[in-house]
Amino acid sequence: MLAPGDAGYDEGRQVFNAMIDRRPAVIAQCASVADVVAAVRYGRRNGLPIAVRGGGHSVAGMALVDDGLVIDLRRMNGVSVDPDARTVTIGGGATMSDLDRATQPSGLATTGGRVSSTGVGGFTLGGGTGWLDRLFGLACDNLVSVDLVTADGTTLTASEREHPELFWALHGGGGNFGIATSLTLRLHPLPRFTAGLLLWPPEAGPEVGRAYRDLLATAPDELGGGFVFLTGPPEPFVPPELVGRLTCVVLLTYAGDEATARAAVAPLLALRPAGTMIAEMPYGDLQCMFDDPPGYRNYWSAEHLDEFPDEAVDAFCAQAAGMIVPSPSQHVLFPQGGAVARVGADQPLPWRRAAWVVHPFGLWDDPADDDRGRQWVRDVRAAVRPWATGDVYLNFIGGEGADRVSSGLGPDNLARLAEVKRRYDPDNVFRLNHNIAPA
Repeated sequence: MLAPGDAGYDEGRQVFNAMIDRRPAVIAQCASVADVVAAVRYGRRNGLPIAVRGGGHSVAGMALVDDGLVIDLRRMNGVSVDPDARTVTIGGGATMSDLDRATQPSGLATTGGRVSSTGVGGFTLGGGTGWLDRLFGLACDNLVSVDLVTADGTTLTASEREHPELFWALHGGGGNFGIATSLTLRLHPLPRFTAGLLLWPPEAGPEVGRAYRDLLATAPDELGGGFVFLTGPPEPFVPPELVGRLTCVVLLTYAGDEATARAAVAPLLALRPAGTMIAEMPYGDLQCMFDDPPGYRNYWSAEHLDEFPDEAVDAFCAQAAGMIVPSPSQHVLFPQGGAVARVGADQPLPWRRAAWVVHPFGLWDDPADDDRGRQWVRDVRAAVRPWATGDVYLNFIGGEGADRVSSGLGPDNLARLAEVKRRYDPDNVFRLNHNIAPA
């Protein structure tokens, strides 16, 4: 238990987004389910608002609360792999790095996030889109069971057989229904994996974007990645004229060998990128490739698109000019489709039917850039809104209001979720999230 003034308190309240500076009354660093139960009961007994911390990656800082209780799960990061059953059981405080490094020796994997420091729990319960989702589905599609501590401090397991309505709600409803102390996920064989970066000067963006769109229209599920504008990194494969400057990039991920991956992206290689890096590597290494250390100021959002016509390509590319450069910011178009669109019809995730998601991911280090960074994200959303579905993946946004929560879950689903919330958290104890009010 850490309180203001204790050694480790300031470190314990740091989260990924440096814009967030909150001072909890107490931080409970839990090491067991019994600790979590005790913390929930303590918080309720003392009338404290309760925040739950897994990876601490929420852009809105939902892992912290002023003058309340933070239940910090980071010590509960154990991972147990059953290669015969092809399942993995993960502690509620585990990160993607914990998960991927544990499953890698068995040649198995499941859909994870796109950086290694993201918490598995919040990621999965929010839906979970990542580099492998076109092949293996969303993270929640691979969910076998969840162990929860509920708002009254009791424990239960949710699965298709136990508490099935709650299990349904955990496929996108996030942390509204309890604290996930353990999750079990299905694993899939991934014997070989290829990743790559193809780079062009930014003025090539419209041509590259059209080619990428056309390629993904018929691409195998093994092919993923994204169409991105970012600051050219100081790597050997990056031409000197692009280092530290706005760069157009196709990020390639392929669940297979390098030769097959190169064949799959031949139309992009024909555009003669200025820099190329394609190589087989462990999937866990790719997960670390885009890690940014805590300490940057963050603002992100997203819009989902059913189509990406030429006009949308041009609008998307034009917005790259407003991004803060140099910075770790990324102006991203991710493909969906594949298994994301084929499974999960009865889930509170309407956005999974969209073909694309535009994700302006703003990070910078100077507070003087706050207004500029936020405005860039808003401008990107406005530019692509003519082609937007109106749905949104809630893990990709901060606190954007109740209407956006409804858009992320769907109005009919939200009503059903509110009934589940009424049963398991009638007092809305777990409300520091993309909140679902009890019916």
